[in-house]
Amino acid sequence: MKLKSFFPSQSLLSPILATAANIILVYILYSICRLEFLIENRSWFSQAFAEGRIWNLFAAGLRFDTPGIFYTNALYILLMLFPLHLKERKGWHRLCKIVFIVINSLAIAVNLADSVYFNYTLKRTSWSIFSEFGSENFSRIIGVELIRHWYLLLMFIILVWGMCKLYVLPAPNITRRSLPRYYILSILSLALAATITITGIRGGLFNHWQNYIAAFPMLYIGYRLFKSRNRGIAWKCGSYLCFFSAAILFATAPIGGWRHRDIRPIAISNANAFTEQPVETALILNTPFSMIRSIGNVPFHHPSYFHSTAEAEKIFTPLHIPADTTELKKKNIVIFIIESFGKEYIGSLNKDILGTSYKGFTPFTDSLLQHSAYWHYSYDNGQKSIDGMPSILAGIPMFVRPFIVTPQAVNNIQGLPHALSEIGYETAFFHGARTGSMGFDGFAKSIGFDRYHGREDFNLDKRFGGDNDFDGYWAIWDEPFMQYFALQMSEMKQPFMTAIFTASNHHPFNLPDKYKGNFPEGTMKIHPTVGYTDMALRQFFATAKRQPWYDNTIFIITNDHTNMRDHDEYRSSIGAFYGPIIIFDPSGEISPGERDAIAQQIDIMPTILNHIGYDRKYVAFGCDLLSTPDADTWAVNYTDNTYQYVKYGYILLFNGEKTVGVYDIDDHLMKNNLVGKVSEQQRMETELKAIIQSYMDRMLDDKLTPQGE
Repeated sequence: MKLKSFFPSQSLLSPILATAANIILVYILYSICRLEFLIENRSWFSQAFAEGRIWNLFAAGLRFDTPGIFYTNALYILLMLFPLHLKERKGWHRLCKIVFIVINSLAIAVNLADSVYFNYTLKRTSWSIFSEFGSENFSRIIGVELIRHWYLLLMFIILVWGMCKLYVLPAPNITRRSLPRYYILSILSLALAATITITGIRGGLFNHWQNYIAAFPMLYIGYRLFKSRNRGIAWKCGSYLCFFSAAILFATAPIGGWRHRDIRPIAISNANAFTEQPVETALILNTPFSMIRSIGNVPFHHPSYFHSTAEAEKIFTPLHIPADTTELKKKNIVIFIIESFGKEYIGSLNKDILGTSYKGFTPFTDSLLQHSAYWHYSYDNGQKSIDGMPSILAGIPMFVRPFIVTPQAVNNIQGLPHALSEIGYETAFFHGARTGSMGFDGFAKSIGFDRYHGREDFNLDKRFGGDNDFDGYWAIWDEPFMQYFALQMSEMKQPFMTAIFTASNHHPFNLPDKYKGNFPEGTMKIHPTVGYTDMALRQFFATAKRQPWYDNTIFIITNDHTNMRDHDEYRSSIGAFYGPIIIFDPSGEISPGERDAIAQQIDIMPTILNHIGYDRKYVAFGCDLLSTPDADTWAVNYTDNTYQYVKYGYILLFNGEKTVGVYDIDDHLMKNNLVGKVSEQQRMETELKAIIQSYMDRMLDDKLTPQGE
């Protein structure tokens, strides 16, 4: 046999070259989706634009596109390169094309969809979305979004069409004489592809970029030499030498990376290393990677900041111990959790942020604030509805993952309604959606509510319109459901504790027909629905004032999370958590006025229990806002793998290992990073570590009640 005849013909390389070309095509498609994501959400990345870091974020995105691409295309690569000559037929390769198109079309779809959903969560969608919204029917919502974002549907069609047209279909020509060469080449190529795929999934493929810069030209030179079929055996040997050298460079690049980096697979949290603001991680990440890497993740672990929980809780403890002498005041407690009722929409709360000329969209709430206690700095503890429930009603903030969807949700929990039930309160939770929606009924029961009132219960009340008052998407309109809420409380025995979770100020931001055009349009779709919900609140209080329980009631008004943001001050990683904490006491026992202090949702439970003289131990991660000195109030939240801790006039950003940012509390745009420049940094970091360790240890050890001590 002549030496020349041993080398494979160009047709034998066809599956390998086609696979490589098609994977490169996917990289291009991911980059186009990232560009669209940036354009759709450009206001969130204005600081990166101003500082010239956008290109760096795009370049870092390649590191995370790689595992996303190889995760989703591993089956395709195997089908293309599996060493079996019988598969090298048009039918088989058309099947491979179908697999490729279907898988990557799904990847494109979720990437494009996330460019819209990001504005609500400020991060890439994770696998937990299926447990958070698993019981919801989104078909109508998806239909609305397809109409509103028709250009994304058009872009999806164009990208899929382009992928079909640009797909490289191999055309191998296998003969009996070429079989030995085919199998040798197929086995070697599959081994190399497996190495690259595994390395890509682990995130090591772009660790040593110098290797790739050298490898790609060698691949090109080898291909050109190999293509010169009439140049003689020397040219063939030269081409194979180039191919072999490129393969060595590809295969050894990860080894160099592993010498200098942790050998654990790349995680979502690794994106923080390339950003200045937590929100920027969304531009680096891609949705397929975020969803796949979050499957089955254990949300909590025992930190090692301190030797033990007891040591951490010398600095911070969520265990509240009542004073030796307490006087029980059996006041009714009514809590409003208003959907998407961000601080940005309330004019009176924006004098120092957006200026005194800013009016907002909540005239009734502005008037109520004149008779209420509220806090200059107030924050949400999460960014989703299921984050708000545990924070407000059980003093449990969202760390890492929404508490309701973690295994720890079955822990023993006390909660505000359970604590009040122990001292004779009747309790009820109201939510105008169908029973089971968002899992609220189960959580309400777990924290001690006696009864749950949902859409079905509203429909049974003949004083109202039943399903005629259903908004067609989520729940009963706020106005009739708040009236139902007020009248149901008049049928309860005092003292009582109730909570209502409203729904109308929610995407797709529709209004009842009779109110369309009645509220200021503003600049965003949410603005008229904010006005509608504020009006519904006015009508509620008009009815409540006529009820016998009104004067003996404390009303707390807050939101579940923020939503659409119209101003840059609310687009920073801390601004996205600006939410109202309002306490209105018609009796005047709680003095009205603004407190120059910090408040958060997890403070509601200890504030109420301490104020009414609750005389038993309880666990809640917040503090009593009415008795804690202003300087000792604080807030904490978690976003994009970063904890944000507010205290002592600063905001500290901590990624679980080190402080990555310190900002003045009034630096709403978070432009001036003071890390390493303020004396309070170390103190704040130590306190935050104690909070995190206490939280994690208690979650894992089932110590969320005093009985667990």
